[in-house]
Amino acid sequence: MNLIVAIDENWAIGNKGDLLIKISEDLRYFKRITTGHVVVMGRVTFESLPDKKPLKNRTNIVLTNDKEYKAEGVIICHTIEKVLKICNESELETFIIGGEQIYKLFLPYCKKAYVTRIYHSFAADKHLTNFITDEWKLTEESDTFRTAEGVEYRFLVYEHH
Repeated sequence: MNLIVAIDENWAIGNKGDLLIKISEDLRYFKRITTGHVVVMGRVTFESLPDKKPLKNRTNIVLTNDKEYKAEGVIICHTIEKVLKICNESELETFIIGGEQIYKLFLPYCKKAYVTRIYHSFAADKHLTNFITDEWKLTEESDTFRTAEGVEYRFLVYEHH
């Protein structure tokens, strides 16, 4: 199981149900890494997707406490155990894609973290705890890129040991 996330300098990941910043290269990176695999998200993250539709060419799993929740084209789960069972039975890689509570729930199960590190501070109401400890080793890092607005970012990959 892996996670993929874009974070700012304060480990912020979102604000008012949206991304901190839309970086087209990051969105392409996310699509390239997750296409053909399983993506796990919470209901709020699912509902923030364009047209509230599942991500194409991926198995979409939505974890929600709402027993009445229905959405077309996704697997609805109500327990972390059910998500883990489905993911363990799949031959595909699994990516935790948010939001805040889902990252916290599944972080202990993740072996790899794909992190887009944004070198800027944004107004945010959702954060991830800084999980990069001695147990995580940086295994890949890209050059530093810059958006048209001058915001710098890099793609980093960490592995849990």
